[in-house]
Amino acid sequence: MHPNLQHILTLAHLLEFGKGGACVEITTTELGNIISRSQQSASKYLVELEKAGLLERTKAGQKFRIMITDRGVDEVLNLHETIKGSIEVLDRSGLQLDGKVVSGMGEGAYYMSLEGYRSQFNEKLGYEPYAGTLNLKLLNQSSVRMRSMMDNYPSVFIRGFTDSSRSYGWVKCYPAILNDGAVDKAAVIVLERTHYDNSMLEVIAPIGIKDLLGIKNGDFVKVFVTMTPKDPLLKTT
Repeated sequence: MHPNLQHILTLAHLLEFGKGGACVEITTTELGNIISRSQQSASKYLVELEKAGLLERTKAGQKFRIMITDRGVDEVLNLHETIKGSIEVLDRSGLQLDGKVVSGMGEGAYYMSLEGYRSQFNEKLGYEPYAGTLNLKLLNQSSVRMRSMMDNYPSVFIRGFTDSSRSYGWVKCYPAILNDGAVDKAAVIVLERTHYDNSMLEVIAPIGIKDLLGIKNGDFVKVFVTMTPKDPLLKTT
């Protein structure tokens, strides 16, 4: 019998319960509470883990004395390394978000034309954005989660300003590439004052993205945010 994820997580919880020791004493009711399963399910998992050679158990009064075998410990360590490796890859590479081109609210061209923003974009991003934003509706929950994670990434911060008629809020820019490098200089922007939620992205670039990629409303675009939490690459203040 090959252990499934629930089996390995049960072993991990047993190790945690034993404060890292491979030998623990526990009731099936206690184990069920720890793994958020019924007492019957906890008992079943122990039987299956014993058959798989991942633990040995003996009765000790109302409890079981459980010895997690070397194979059992190895299974937990392997899962840990897999998860750790996935997180490290994410930290190194950035965030990928998949979206569909949609029409915006018509404000992008106006805001991108304001000198109070344009001079800062030029100074901090190294280019003046094309007069307009590419608007993307995120396609799946994974992309929406990535968008939420993006808030923890360092951003290139564009200060708000006031002119003779009104005040304008800040803009945060997250450097990105589109469609595997077809556009290698772009940025996802987050506005202080926006009507959009985390299911939408606004993207700027020094050129007209739609024209360069030959895309229209309804087409799919891959966005890869390239800055990571541990490795800010650009000036952020």
